[in-house]
Amino acid sequence: MNEYLIAKAAQIIRNGGLVAFPTETVYGLGANALNPIAVAKIFELKERPSFDPLIVHIASVDDLNTLTKNADRNVIRLAEKFWPGPLTIVLPKSKLVPDIVTSGLDTVGIRMPDNEIALKLIRAANCPIAAPSANKFGNLSPVSAEHVKKQLPNVDYILDGGNTSVGIESTIVSIERNVCTLLRPGVITIADIENALPNTFVFNAEKPHKLIAPGLLKSHYSPVKPLYIIDKQAIYLPESSGIIIHGKKDQIFNAQKYIYTSQSFNHLEIAANLFSALHAMEDDENIKQIFIEPVPEVGLGLAIMDRIKKAAYKYQ
Repeated sequence: MNEYLIAKAAQIIRNGGLVAFPTETVYGLGANALNPIAVAKIFELKERPSFDPLIVHIASVDDLNTLTKNADRNVIRLAEKFWPGPLTIVLPKSKLVPDIVTSGLDTVGIRMPDNEIALKLIRAANCPIAAPSANKFGNLSPVSAEHVKKQLPNVDYILDGGNTSVGIESTIVSIERNVCTLLRPGVITIADIENALPNTFVFNAEKPHKLIAPGLLKSHYSPVKPLYIIDKQAIYLPESSGIIIHGKKDQIFNAQKYIYTSQSFNHLEIAANLFSALHAMEDDENIKQIFIEPVPEVGLGLAIMDRIKKAAYKYQ
């Protein structure tokens, strides 16, 4: 990407504006994380409730020491192993982080995105960047600049980095002493963490009662059209229906439109193409309702089904 465009976007961030930018997961809506007035604009533009905390994006592991109070050796090892990458770590925040970023909580979610445009933007802005997904709250996550323009046409600036590669939001874990709790599943699984850092963490299966990370509401990532999960091999669909399928097969549904997220039920391909498929169905004026196949909830399938269930929650 043209360095001038990144410099222009960085100047907007420094001046208290909002920039939509690509990461490897989805497009983020960024503001200077240390400027509470700029961060407030994120909530306003997204129509996001103030109780839903934001993730802070950094470009160096060293920034953990300024944003948190408890980046011990285990946390540093976890960050060094998986950053840059789609892993958000929730830790006790330092006084430097404004309360609006964390919705008044004493913890903050931090990650280093695995996207060169995002990293260059953070470095050029010379500040950590608070960034939820660049969409209206609760709607489909954006995996292209076009998706951002559709939902947030009034954003100050959009850095167009093409389609994102991972396609679903980051894994979120909280770390307290040596206890690791999975808050939101993603491409990086608990098994990945355990295999990479054996005998380092005790894994807690119980989620906290407080909303300490984004993406934890029951209904989220939703298209504006009805979305239904179908777990049968054949079903009669209403007219003007579209169906999202995860592996090439004979057309056994009477859908008007088919979209395949993968030709071979590959979970990485499904994750990368899930939101693009939902956006395509949402944008097709001939489709009135959307149907989608589930996947087994193992490994990455757990994260895929987390997004599908939340997207379809209002219609189950």
